[in-house]
Amino acid sequence: MMRLPVSHPARRPEVLAACAAGVTVVLWASAFVSIRSAGAAYSPGALALGRLLAGALTLGVICLLRREGLPPRPAWRGILISGVLWFGFYMVALNWGEQQVDAGTAALVVNIGPILIALLGARLLGDPMPPRLLAGMAVSFAGAVTVGLSMSGEGGSSVLGVVLCLLAAVAYAGGVVAQKPALGAASPLQVTTYGCLVGAVACLPFAGRLVEEAAHAPVTATLNMVYLGVFPTALAFTTWAYALARTTASRMGATTYAVPALVVLMSWLALGEVPGPLTLVGGVLCLAGVAVSRSRSRSRTATTARAATAPVPRRETAREP
Repeated sequence: MMRLPVSHPARRPEVLAACAAGVTVVLWASAFVSIRSAGAAYSPGALALGRLLAGALTLGVICLLRREGLPPRPAWRGILISGVLWFGFYMVALNWGEQQVDAGTAALVVNIGPILIALLGARLLGDPMPPRLLAGMAVSFAGAVTVGLSMSGEGGSSVLGVVLCLLAAVAYAGGVVAQKPALGAASPLQVTTYGCLVGAVACLPFAGRLVEEAAHAPVTATLNMVYLGVFPTALAFTTWAYALARTTASRMGATTYAVPALVVLMSWLALGEVPGPLTLVGGVLCLAGVAVSRSRSRSRTATTARAATAPVPRRETAREP
């Protein structure tokens, strides 16, 4: 008897979540190049506020078109915490940190974030820590260290810059862990929109600097700031929230280890910075670690396949008298 091909509709959400995570990683990697360009004309706080305003405006229009209402009350705690920590403090600290240290040191320090996410997720959210996730994180962190060391040979880092990038990593991890429960009560678009709005409100003290600097900034710097708001913020944070709602915070954090490798490639193409052999090796390790952390064991895959192909037992229905 010929067996018909079996479809696996249960894997469709996983594929969509993986694609959403991929969009996020690519756009977040491009943000490093845009921050370098816009940071020459805008101070850290003004750049963060301009980026958040552009993102909030874009997300607000999408919410109106989709007729998304206010998030339910249980989601607001996570939205407020992630908005202040991740959308607000993280962006200011990262912008400031990248003005103090070279890109390699910044990438190395900020990529402590996924480890903090895994630890906080296991402690506060009860996320599992399977061996493949731990192994993938170890490989990716080794790659991030390699990229950082290969790009920071000039010794141009400062203690202030390292501390700022470390604080950005802590805020990033805290924001992700706070956002996860909110996604159980509100949609990814709602969580992202109002988190971005909270971050913009938190950065309003920089409004005067933004107006003053925008009047003298070159058009390219302002366009880069708008790009940061529309794509790496509005779009990428929404795809991140979509993927985070369908997996654990630990696995999503491990996925972002691919960012340093993509930053190296984009800097090579956009800025003409040719990476050395050690940098390329680190990039490959980052990507390999992500692949390991997101892979499934053979036994689990086989169990899922058997469950999908198993015949559904027929229910016995009571006969009418």
